Amino acid sequence: MNKTDLINNISTKSGLTKKDVESVLNGFLGEITDALASGDKVQLIGFGTFETRKRSGRTGRNPQTGNEIVIPESTVPAFKAGNKLKEAVN
Repeated sequence: MNKTDLINNISTKSGLTKKDVESVLNGFLGEITDALASGDKVQLIGFGTFETRKRSGRTGRNPQTGNEIVIPESTVPAFKAGNKLKEAVN
């Protein structure tokens, strides 16, 4: 399912226009992005938690040349599913 499919499904089930649903969805995603960028955690009880994690720096290899390269430390987004979501999937 892509974003367009999600908007269409929510619009059909809620009775809202596609434009309204898209506006709400974009706002929701923007707020999650802003919170993660500032280092906050977003917790949706029963669904899951969006957070950031530190990935430590390491040494890697260029597969074409075999030369070692330094991969710097980075911060990556992560999602941990909540119990209700886990139960729904299983």
